[in-house]
Amino acid sequence: MEHTHSSEVLEHVHHDSSTKKIWKTFWILLGVTMVEVGLAFLHLETGFPSRVLLNAIFVGLTVVKAFYIVAEFMHLGSEIKNLIYTILLPLLLFVWFIIAFLYEGNSWKNMIKDLKPGTPIETPKAPVKEAGHGHY
Repeated sequence: MEHTHSSEVLEHVHHDSSTKKIWKTFWILLGVTMVEVGLAFLHLETGFPSRVLLNAIFVGLTVVKAFYIVAEFMHLGSEIKNLIYTILLPLLLFVWFIIAFLYEGNSWKNMIKDLKPGTPIETPKAPVKEAGHGHY
């Protein structure tokens, strides 16, 4: 009977610690999200900060949230370094892949716009000779 009682206590302690961890994660993610929403409203009301800076801050905070979620819910925060690197390296390559394709797609969009039928072709203009000047 004593053995059953100690395992129940151990299960209860584990349940309490995991519940506290989940609530801690919830409050951290909620705080970061509230900062993002607050910055968006600040930008709408005052125009501060600049759009490029605001987007950079949003991307940074989103990456922080993503890494925190991966560390907590996928349990990578307590894993060995090699396992973390085998997940992060392909992830970084995937991000590079997306950026490269967006850049390439934008290049194609601009090239197609310039080559659309009916688009005037810009050619260098020859200097115009005035009447009475020049060789005959």
